[in-house]
Amino acid sequence: MGQSIGTLFPLRLRLWFGSLLFRPLGPSTTRVSWHRVIKGPCDPPEVEAMRYVASHTTIPVPRLYAVHIEENGLIYIEMAYVPGDTLEQAWNGLSTDQRDTIFADIKQHMSSLRALQPPAQDIVSSALQNPAYDLRIGARFFGPMNHAEFHSTVRGRLRMEDVPLLGPEVDKVHTARYQTHFTHADLAPRNIIVRHGRVAAIIDWAFSGWYPEYWEFTKAHYNYFPGQEDWEEYLRIVLPCYETELAAERILWERLPEPGTRATLHRNGVTIERKGSDPSVAWLDARAGRQLTDLWSVALSRWQDGK
Repeated sequence: MGQSIGTLFPLRLRLWFGSLLFRPLGPSTTRVSWHRVIKGPCDPPEVEAMRYVASHTTIPVPRLYAVHIEENGLIYIEMAYVPGDTLEQAWNGLSTDQRDTIFADIKQHMSSLRALQPPAQDIVSSALQNPAYDLRIGARFFGPMNHAEFHSTVRGRLRMEDVPLLGPEVDKVHTARYQTHFTHADLAPRNIIVRHGRVAAIIDWAFSGWYPEYWEFTKAHYNYFPGQEDWEEYLRIVLPCYETELAAERILWERLPEPGTRATLHRNGVTIERKGSDPSVAWLDARAGRQLTDLWSVALSRWQDGK
């Protein structure tokens, strides 16, 4: 069998050609042929999620052809180009019946995602029980961890006895028990491809993993979308609703944004060092005695350089 065009040219050259020949698909995604796109830099949780969801559900996930690693450790994923428009692009031109059909598809796909059996009931992690990544938390890996540790991270490690200062909603949510569900964690109109009035693909699985059951609902409200009122109404049809959890999250979005990001804060003459998040010590220790050459080895090398 002969080589494909993708194996004949270096990655950077393909990205350059693609940017000349095709319209941009986003800040990190370049169409490189009639049938393929390359996205990057990416992190291991996205690769894990795409493979896991594709092999365990019938949710339309772009076919993953290859994972490219550059000499500098940056990871790129090559996947199928899915023709169509994002739901964001198509929104204003859709009839009520078309929206109803599309959201029926979304509801079915989200139900099958939530039906996946977690590796444990009290876990926050990537699809394969490695560290997770979500810009709601910050631009760093976190976990694997249990729900209590996750909530501690979400509130910037504020002690439980001080949590009532943030309001009764945060206090209630961070002392409650939740089931674990697999979560896309970025369910937004820009990440839903529609074609001929149906969902053709759900894309951008970068933040996906195992989270407390409410995380899909609250994260779907996290990003602004013009015409948001209609979007939020439809969300209440396709997802289980968690209104108290959403109220708690909105308080934290405003008062403690990106708690996993390292920062130096200056308040009233006092300097506060926020450590941010890291992969769990137990997970790092478990890898330390093994010779592994997986995607996490590459990602951790970059992570260590950035510490």
